[in-house]
Amino acid sequence: MNDWAWGPRIEDGLGRFRLWAPSQERLVLRLDGTDHPMTRSDDAWFEVQVPAEAGMDYGFVLESGQVVPDPAARAQAGDVHGLSRLVAPSFDWRHDWTGRPWAETVVMELHIGTFTEEGTFRAAIEHLPHLAEIGITMIELMPVAQFGGNRGWGYDGVLLYAPHPAYGTPEDLKALVDAAHGLGMSVVLDVVYNHFGPDGNYLGAYAADFFDPERHTPWGSAIAYHLPPVRRFFLDNALYWLTEFRFDGLRIDAADHIRDPDSDPEVLVDLARAIRKRIPDRPIHLTTEDNRNITRLHERGPEGEVVLHTAEWNDDLHNVAHVLLTGETEGYYCDFVKDHWRKYARALAEGFVYQGEHSEHEGAPRGTPSGHLPPLAFVDFLQNHDQIGNRAFGERLTTLAPEARLRAMMAVLLLSPHVPLLFMGEEWGETRPFTFFTDFHGELADAVRNGRRKEFAHFSAFQGLDLDRTVPDPNAEGTFLSSKLDWLHRETERGRSWMAFVKDLLAARAREIAPRLERAPGNGGRIVAVSDDLVAVDWQLDGAVLRLRVNFDDRPQDLPEAGGRVIHASPGTEAGGPLPPCSVLVTLEETA
Repeated sequence: MNDWAWGPRIEDGLGRFRLWAPSQERLVLRLDGTDHPMTRSDDAWFEVQVPAEAGMDYGFVLESGQVVPDPAARAQAGDVHGLSRLVAPSFDWRHDWTGRPWAETVVMELHIGTFTEEGTFRAAIEHLPHLAEIGITMIELMPVAQFGGNRGWGYDGVLLYAPHPAYGTPEDLKALVDAAHGLGMSVVLDVVYNHFGPDGNYLGAYAADFFDPERHTPWGSAIAYHLPPVRRFFLDNALYWLTEFRFDGLRIDAADHIRDPDSDPEVLVDLARAIRKRIPDRPIHLTTEDNRNITRLHERGPEGEVVLHTAEWNDDLHNVAHVLLTGETEGYYCDFVKDHWRKYARALAEGFVYQGEHSEHEGAPRGTPSGHLPPLAFVDFLQNHDQIGNRAFGERLTTLAPEARLRAMMAVLLLSPHVPLLFMGEEWGETRPFTFFTDFHGELADAVRNGRRKEFAHFSAFQGLDLDRTVPDPNAEGTFLSSKLDWLHRETERGRSWMAFVKDLLAARAREIAPRLERAPGNGGRIVAVSDDLVAVDWQLDGAVLRLRVNFDDRPQDLPEAGGRVIHASPGTEAGGPLPPCSVLVTLEETA
């Protein structure tokens, strides 16, 4: 595409360079060591056209003499503080990919830096066949936009158009997407549009208006999405990843902090509309992470079609499942302690647990009714990067929960009609942690380290402990290295057992459930019965009723009968009889 408002463009040996800099009266392009004055328009866009070619380095010289990188650079010559680099957009795509329906989706969330020992896009390609073999149909990459340092989760990105160089080049990322497509897997990218990271963000030096001084996020200044150049920065960015790199969708991080009260339409609506208009010929999947439990971004059209955003990450399901698996009740888990089995059943049947009820943690009502949405409007998970990595030691559920109960919940996750998401390594029962890690230095490193330790000061498990010695230093290289997947664990007896279990469940899902999801209606989930350790839920799908019966108790228990054909039963489970301890029965009954 050649109509980006932000970023460089090379055509017929000429480079077009643009920057919105309302805080500057004069601006100079420094390209390959030569300075070129730029022309300022009435709306504060600076532009210049000069001979240029891929491989040249460039930056913008401010009135103060400071040289800053292009915030929409497609690559950097080095770190986030140095010059940007021109790259050729062409790539030899090997697979003519037309996308994969959302109804078939099983997501695996990956962090490129810890997915393999090498931590690169190219190294990740070698392990994609493993994911396809067990039944993963979509990989979701944690943010890859360039951030300060080499190590990090990616949520502190500052150059949102440039793939992080520690992972590889833009061509390497395209090769990863192309390889996944060749194996029949979609690829979506986690993007952060709610803030910029603290290391390497120079926008305020030349475009102070980019930020709204009246509002703040937990991570810094809020963004002024109502200004056309600012809004265009993010709309262009979304379309850039989807077209230039052929991603199949985006996951919008912390959408509840993308606040745009002065616009109609708000930026999240505008973003979805722009994407659907520009890319009508293949499925694009847009998911949101939004603590508000809202539904207005996910309402379906008159024929049940996706209009704006495809689905919402369902934190409520995770939170109540975590309480049931671990017994932990502090922090936001306090909202899921009382009547927790009914809350778990409600999350399965209706999506959100909190649909307007008072939240003790928030101190206010939270959420809106969600049962009218179809099951495909919810992405469910037992673990993800946040829910593992935001723990002090990054423990996974394999080290926190009884295995029998964890396996039962895994079966529910993978066979419910909601979209399931796994975190890398979960398919083989990985036990290595995934800890919060960064690569900051000086005062910023101190601030992050101390802030991280203060987060846990009020938790009972840390009372009386020396937090400086107890909580891992996020800036230490060892914290990062300890978070790398142990691929050898996959070959252990336990690892093979977990993989066979997950593979069988996903095969049943693909064969029996996925074909009946695209037209599954809203208001289709129903709690049949619930009591301590016992859950029975039915869902109306397209032409069939899916019935789930779960006994999490350590004794056999009776549950309401589940008519229909058995598509999954834990060992020793028989339809019509008592369910053995920690067992799951799932049946499918055809309807007219």
